[in-house]
Amino acid sequence: MDPEGSRIQDDPDVKIMMAGSTLRKVKSRSWKKQRHFRLLEDGLTIWYKSRWAGRGHSTFSVTELEAVREGHQSEVLLSIAEEFPANLCFTLVFHGRQGNVDLVAESPEEAQAWIQGVRKLIHKAQTMDEKERLDQWVWDWFQKADKNKDGKMNFKEVRKLLKMMNVDMNEEHALHLFTMADKSDTGSLEIEEFVHFYKILTQRDEVWKVFQDYSGDGEKLMLEELENFLRIEQQEGEQSAQHAKELIDRYEPSETAKKQSAMSLDGFQMYLCSQEGSIFKPEHRHLYQDMSQPLSHYFISSSHNTYLLEDQLRGHSSLEAYIQALKRGCRCVEVDSWDGNDGEPIVYHGHTLTSKILFRDIISTLKEYAFKTSDFPVILSLENHCGVEQQTVMAQHLRQILGDTLLTTLLDGQIPQQLPSPQKSKSKLSRELSDLVVYCKSLHFHGFEHARLHAKCYEMSSFSESKAKRLTKEAGTDFIRYNTRQLSRIYPSGLRTDSSNYNPQDMWNVGCQIVALNFQTAGLEMDLNDGLFRQNNCCGYVLKPDFLRDGDTQFSPDKPEGRQGYRPLRLSIQVISGQQLPKVNQKEGSIVDPLVRVEIYGVPQDQAKEETSHINNNGFNPVWNETLNFIIHTPELALVRFVVEDYDKASRNDFIGQFTLPFMCIQAGYRHIHLLSKDGTAIPPSSLFVNVSISEFT
Repeated sequence: MDPEGSRIQDDPDVKIMMAGSTLRKVKSRSWKKQRHFRLLEDGLTIWYKSRWAGRGHSTFSVTELEAVREGHQSEVLLSIAEEFPANLCFTLVFHGRQGNVDLVAESPEEAQAWIQGVRKLIHKAQTMDEKERLDQWVWDWFQKADKNKDGKMNFKEVRKLLKMMNVDMNEEHALHLFTMADKSDTGSLEIEEFVHFYKILTQRDEVWKVFQDYSGDGEKLMLEELENFLRIEQQEGEQSAQHAKELIDRYEPSETAKKQSAMSLDGFQMYLCSQEGSIFKPEHRHLYQDMSQPLSHYFISSSHNTYLLEDQLRGHSSLEAYIQALKRGCRCVEVDSWDGNDGEPIVYHGHTLTSKILFRDIISTLKEYAFKTSDFPVILSLENHCGVEQQTVMAQHLRQILGDTLLTTLLDGQIPQQLPSPQKSKSKLSRELSDLVVYCKSLHFHGFEHARLHAKCYEMSSFSESKAKRLTKEAGTDFIRYNTRQLSRIYPSGLRTDSSNYNPQDMWNVGCQIVALNFQTAGLEMDLNDGLFRQNNCCGYVLKPDFLRDGDTQFSPDKPEGRQGYRPLRLSIQVISGQQLPKVNQKEGSIVDPLVRVEIYGVPQDQAKEETSHINNNGFNPVWNETLNFIIHTPELALVRFVVEDYDKASRNDFIGQFTLPFMCIQAGYRHIHLLSKDGTAIPPSSLFVNVSISEFT
């Protein structure tokens, strides 16, 4: 069984990759070393090693790659442009925060083969359906475990494989499964038999039980039985009948079952593991909100000191940091400009040892990447330390590089009474990189009363996290009203020199729009940011709830019960099982002891955490069957974070995976939660299986 069919491996570019090439790996102007690269037989793994080193080698999977850039498309390759022409150079770009790999080929033909080959493989990996993906994992495991590469797997290799897969199984049981799969009685499994072995291993009793509850004959779900399941368990109401037909069409692998309008256990499991069976409401993934309201009515995904890739004192300033933030859907980026030596303004963290980059290069990067993830405006927060001469140079760069994408005049020539909407509609320019000096004039804050009487909607104030926190405690409702008509920007304390982050939730609770975080730092705070902005097509703008948009609102985060339309909800989550959790510790024999914690972030009364007990030695298919209960007072502001950890009684638990989403985006019923790494990237096939119920709290 070759899951890829023979198609992709027969492609001429892919053939060149499989034969292998010597490419120069470049890290800086002085570090350029030859490495031997090749694509392995699975058509997914790229293997490389230095030509003369002994046994050491490295690998990465095509699924970790996001794109290939051609030519001098990175700072490193630009710095050696004179030495190596553009037609030899290319850059492999990884998902998340992982650094790029810059490569130089020996001939333009070889460079093209790798550029086109990798692009085809990325496309293939992104367009696999559930069935192909499953086949691919099985194939990968077989490749990993077939140590002597004879295309067969003996029992000893299978034992090793189970450890690699995070399964702790006694010898007897493992041998039993092995013998069941070894139909040819040869004492080893060929790939077809191994597929059978993997199937027995991954049979999900807990899914089978749910299937049994609704199946009359225990073999299949007839159309009406599937409808009942969708209506009762998945709470889909009227649309259940239509949806049942679509699901059979989309996920049922057996033609016989399809002809009977029925669904087998395989099809049922495939549906539950798909995006439609995920915990996130599919209709909220798309652009579903009204985008015509004033800017002050939206939360805006915002980055602090965007140019830094590391810490605030000695870190590396880089154009890649802007690209990564914009790829994550960030819509407000920060530029600290200072006078440069040769008349060109530079950007770095002033009075520190962080490295420096040219202002004009940043603006060119914004021009290229601003609208790749989202069509909505980018706000450029300029912290300007330049003298008058270089300020003029900055203005020239902004105008020349950004041209007509830069908003430099009022949209209708009138002094505004309220801020424009993100769909910024009266203007002839559709995509605007808003230099918002027009709509966001930075002003010192003189108190809410002063602002109410004197402030214009285009005047904006910045607050440090500690000042903002104090204001939320002392005058929450005043802050909310202020934020209905003006923008406020919150930034991390100057003491966070390690680029750590504050919790953005406290600021969103009072309607602050531009809550700037260090995007380069993974962890809880960025999980919350990613979680909030995962909805609405990841466009970087999320409409605030109505009680944060009403200028006369009475809402206070400390007294949620005081608002009109107060309706608390009960959230009940039965954590059923986990699937194929990644290993935390790569040591040969180590297997995780997983537990699941559900955390709620929102108004103070909603902040809560509950966790399951831990399961010993099973990261492959742990079953908890424990129910965690919460009461949510302000559902519109709540975020729910699922965290899986490896229990350790002696020290802190290790992080395994997480997924965060807005409470309002949760689908009730039997759902899978597809886990993300610490970095926020997908780690398939790792997931949790849960049953969620949401009801009124009376």
